[in-house]
Amino acid sequence: MGEADASTVATQEHRLRRDLGFWGLTAIGFSNIVGSGWLFAAMYAAQTAGPAALLSWVGAGVLSGLVALVMVELGASRPEGGGTVRWPLYASGRLVGTLIGWSALLSVGGTAAEISAIMQYAAHYLPGIYHGHRLTLSGLGLAIALSVVLTALNWFAVRMFARLNNAVSILKILVPIVTVIALFASGWHSGRLTDHGGFAPYGYAACLSALASGGIVYSVNGFQAPLDFSGEARNPRRTVPASVLAGIGLALLMYLGLQSAFLFTVPDSLLGHGWHGVNFDSPFGQLALILNLQWLASLLYADAVLSPGGSAYVGVAIDARHTYALAKNGLLPRFFMQVNPRHGIPHRALALNLAVIAVFLLPFGGWQDIVSVMGDMYLLIYAASAVAAAVFRTQATSAIPERVPGVRWIAPVSFVVSSEFVYWSGWHDLRLALPLVLAGLLVFLTMWRGGFGASLRDELLSGAWLVVYLTALTLLSWLGTFKGSGRLPAPYDSLTVAVVSLGIFWWAVRSGARHLSTTPPAAPVPSA
Repeated sequence: MGEADASTVATQEHRLRRDLGFWGLTAIGFSNIVGSGWLFAAMYAAQTAGPAALLSWVGAGVLSGLVALVMVELGASRPEGGGTVRWPLYASGRLVGTLIGWSALLSVGGTAAEISAIMQYAAHYLPGIYHGHRLTLSGLGLAIALSVVLTALNWFAVRMFARLNNAVSILKILVPIVTVIALFASGWHSGRLTDHGGFAPYGYAACLSALASGGIVYSVNGFQAPLDFSGEARNPRRTVPASVLAGIGLALLMYLGLQSAFLFTVPDSLLGHGWHGVNFDSPFGQLALILNLQWLASLLYADAVLSPGGSAYVGVAIDARHTYALAKNGLLPRFFMQVNPRHGIPHRALALNLAVIAVFLLPFGGWQDIVSVMGDMYLLIYAASAVAAAVFRTQATSAIPERVPGVRWIAPVSFVVSSEFVYWSGWHDLRLALPLVLAGLLVFLTMWRGGFGASLRDELLSGAWLVVYLTALTLLSWLGTFKGSGRLPAPYDSLTVAVVSLGIFWWAVRSGARHLSTTPPAAPVPSA
């Protein structure tokens, strides 16, 4: 199966409606970031790092900003539907494009996780749809029905999608703000930053652990959403960068407020065993009940369905853009890149993703199992995008101006940051996630056909860095201290990851530059 011919790609790309402005894109980014994470991350982060979890949130925001700047450079200079899986193909060839595309296809499971979370919260009202950590048969039927509804809502024009998402985003902002105000108004305990073991009762290294085990990485993940709609944005070179950074900033402020409210309002009676001993099934809902805020508890249990629902709604739309782009890459048949001329939506891609979501919803694993693996998939896409940004900058005469000053040094930093985030997620998750990505090698070899402008040997040489990178991360995770064997002690494990990642980054850039010299990347789709 060859890559779609230029005229077909141009025809389908032209059908995408450019209806999204700054606020629409910002709402998409914010809604994608704020899902079920806000309902749990504050408690898990406090369990892991105590009050020092506040530093983890700040660090995650700064580091996410660095990664986002690279994504912004690509999205603003090369706006294209599903760009996050197109740019690695342009920069590094079909092997990298296939592996990253395979990761994007697997990441549809993230939307399934949000739907699974809705079912778990809905069990408060509908007993019997969840048993233990798995959906019952009736719960599975309800979850699939919800998936169909979310797909149907995405079926029509992108303008309708944006308006519905804007309305949901307003509620998703208001409920956390009301929660923070109500908890502090109920009374708060001064000295919480110094009592019960001090500010960092488990050491400052626990701040790194909180990034993964505390759910912080998962909670701030998703800021790339406006980039996947850059092909449908008005004036994308101006609105996309501003909307990505605005989404991160708004989400970070909200998470810091929620973390502070949790830290300062948990009753002293629950801290007899320190922050490790604070454990709720529904953190903010149960905390509201303990503080006699029944009205807030009712609101929170209702929003526990709304927030993941909003993220799942956006996730369905983003997954469709990724599948559309994968068909353009040649990883899927061209059949799935067909854009409906009336609605400007890739309907066939939506239908395929609905089937994938249904498969992930089968009771083979719980919400946390899905989320822990899927989070790493997007981090790998970020890493590959950093390489792509640096590769494009190596072009001697680039017709595309640099949109982010200093992207030449920001790109390697963001690659290392993404690598650290992947590593800090821990061996327990990576032993599943990284081999799943490497299985994309089989997909590449199965789908390979000649006639792409490069030999199989050249493609393997251009993309070998990614195979080595994934293998090295797997090995270092097993050797390291983040749920690994501990043979490589801290902080040398994280330092080793940084050094190895930086070396692989420069190798990847050189390989990409050679790839571009023989096979120039496709021209970016012009913005409206």
